[in-house]
Amino acid sequence: MFVISFLAAYLIGSFPTALIIGKLVYGVDIREHGSNNPGATNTLRVFGKTAAIFVLLVDLGKGALAAALPLLFSIPVDPLYFGLVAVIGHCFPVFAGFRGGKAIATTAGTLIIASLPMLAVAYVSFFLVIFVTKFVFLGSISVGLSLFIYSFFLPNKGFTLLFGGFTLFLFYLHRSNIRNLILGIEPKVNDKNLKKDRIPPPGGGSLPFS
Repeated sequence: MFVISFLAAYLIGSFPTALIIGKLVYGVDIREHGSNNPGATNTLRVFGKTAAIFVLLVDLGKGALAAALPLLFSIPVDPLYFGLVAVIGHCFPVFAGFRGGKAIATTAGTLIIASLPMLAVAYVSFFLVIFVTKFVFLGSISVGLSLFIYSFFLPNKGFTLLFGGFTLFLFYLHRSNIRNLILGIEPKVNDKNLKKDRIPPPGGGSLPFS
């Protein structure tokens, strides 16, 4: 059951929400538009608010469902580990050629089940860093860094190694953003040019995701 549940967590995470919305509703691959990331932030940039909310909720649900597996099946493993397996699935989805998102929404869903204090620490940092810097990717990386720092105050010292690795993982996922920042071409959240990436739905906005 343990191995099967871990595999199930990965497969849950692999559900490519933004990619499916893009292809079914807009007829495009979101990985070829905007920041090329199939996550909620790029969905907002390319498809608009309603589609982004849908993608966000489903991606949150993926992390929460995966983290809940050991609780549902009485497996003596911290839910955090199952949720992070789903995060890996989200970033490297078998159903989408291993080209996935950048972990943030699915991580939040994981922490909703695994640890509300961790959720608060990570996502207060996320929104605060974005508010100060206006760069979403810096807020995303701060999720890992804040959890890494928080882990020093936890009795389970294994979390320090875990979140240290998770932080490095986030740096890897956002390597293109870091390169763009160095080159001076990384857009801020208030960049008016982002509107140029918006793709209207077929039928002049009559579809549900606009």
